[in-house]
This record gives sequence, structure tokens and C-alpha cells, in this order.
Amino acid sequence: MKGILLSGGTGSRLFPSTIAISKQLLPIYDKPMIYYSLSVLLMAGIKEILIITTEKDLNSYKALLKDGSDFGINLNYEVQDKPNGLAESFLIGEKFIDNDNVCLVLGDNIFYGLGFTEKIKTAKKNLNGACVFGYHVKNPKDFGVLEFDKNNNVIGIEEKPKIPKSNYAITGLYFYDNKVVEYAKTLTPSHRNELEITDLNKIYLSENKLKVELLGRGFAWLDTGTHENLLNASQFIETVEKRQGLKIGCLEEISFNNGWISKDRLAVQIERLGNSSYKDYLKSIII
Repeated sequence: MKGILLSGGTGSRLFPSTIAISKQLLPIYDKPMIYYSLSVLLMAGIKEILIITTEKDLNSYKALLKDGSDFGINLNYEVQDKPNGLAESFLIGEKFIDNDNVCLVLGDNIFYGLGFTEKIKTAKKNLNGACVFGYHVKNPKDFGVLEFDKNNNVIGIEEKPKIPKSNYAITGLYFYDNKVVEYAKTLTPSHRNELEITDLNKIYLSENKLKVELLGRGFAWLDTGTHENLLNASQFIETVEKRQGLKIGCLEEISFNNGWISKDRLAVQIERLGNSSYKDYLKSIII
């Protein structure tokens, strides 16, 4: 399976903070935002990854993550000229996807919870069509919302509804089989002039091949699109990390535990991290 990480857009809701820098490069507590979404792909065991960003931000991502070899993965890069919708990711990444299945994760989404790694590995292994993740939210009007029948089967999806039919939003993590490219080519722009991921999910739903995995109360799904959410996410990460003494979204640790980089390789990377607490944490892993 291939992975696509979408880190485009202008981040206009975070102006002036994002006028000169990509939103996904802003820090969430002790590491760049993109580390958290990239860690999801690594936890799923995905090593071939395409990062889609803007022309303006491309070199910044390459400077931060390079070719991915520091993490034992292979990173590719493509440009999205305009924010034409999430589903455009599969058109931009058509050659990269080739004949494989694909997982798309949004660069401003953070996931945390016991058993999450097992959930995404299972979604990857047992994929038959598409798999998305639902999460109970207070403000469903801001998201793509799931509709259930009386037996809790998903029977509909609606993008940013005025009258939501449930409180379950679809998160920014999607698993698709190889037909996703073919289906994406059939989409037409919405009233927002975007290729909507909701329309793509509706195709799989109509084919009875959309699996929905609900994330329960023990999970956290954080969307960092506003200043308030940015602060809340940083405070959440700080609280958990300080309480447990374990880091969330630490790419080097995940890669090391996956056996993708050696202790010697990790030691070399540690020396590049200045005098940071992040460096101290990684040093404790290999002692």
C-alpha cells in the first residue's frame, strides 16, 4: 500500500501565522504538525509516501524530511497548484499510486488512542473497497457527516450539512483500493469548486464497499485548523507526553521500533538535534 499526505492549502484561518510558512510546519508542542500525520502512515507500516504541498512550501518540506531515508522510508513530492479539493490528491498521485491501494491522511489531523495502531493495520490488511473512520463531534456542521439507519448501518454521507443527521464526522484518514483513481476521474467540482472527498466516499457507499470504523471515547481526533485548536492540540500533547514520559508522533522512534533504521543510524540522527528535549528523549531509547 502507498501513502499520500496532503499538506497543501493556504492556511488562511491561521493568518498572519501562515503567511510565510505552511500550516503543517507549525509546531504542535515539541515537533512540527506534519510529524503527527506522517506518523500515522508509519504506524500502519506504509513506507512509500507522497507528500502533496504547494510550490511555495515544497523546499521547506524537503529541507525538513528530505527523501525519508532518515526514517527508513521513501518520500516523494508533488505540487497542488490550488486547493481544488481532497479528492484531487488521487489525480495528482496517479503515477505514484500505480497499481497499489492507497491511504490518504490530511496533514493537519492528529490521532491518539489505545489500539489505534491495530485499527489502521487492520484497515490496511482487510481492505475491500474503502475504509474511513468516524468520530463523535460537538459541531458536525463543520464536517462530512455520517447517516445511520436504525441498525447503525451507514446509509448516507453529507458534506457540512445545515441539519446533521448524526454527530459522527468522517476524520481525515482514508483507505482506498486501487479503483480510487478511476472514481476520482469521474468527479465534478462541487459548488465550492472542489473535488469533494465526500463524493468519492459516496461512490464506494453506493457499491456497498465503504467500511466505517468508529473511534470511541478513548480516542482523540484533533483538527488544527484554527488558532484555538492549535493551542488545544499543543496542550493535549504536552499533557500526555509529560504524564507518560512517552512521545506522540515521534517518527524516529516509530521507524526504530519497526526495524526500519538501526541503532547506529538513529545515533547519527540524534546528534543533529541540537540541545532539544526531543534529542534527550531519543537518546533514552538507545541507551
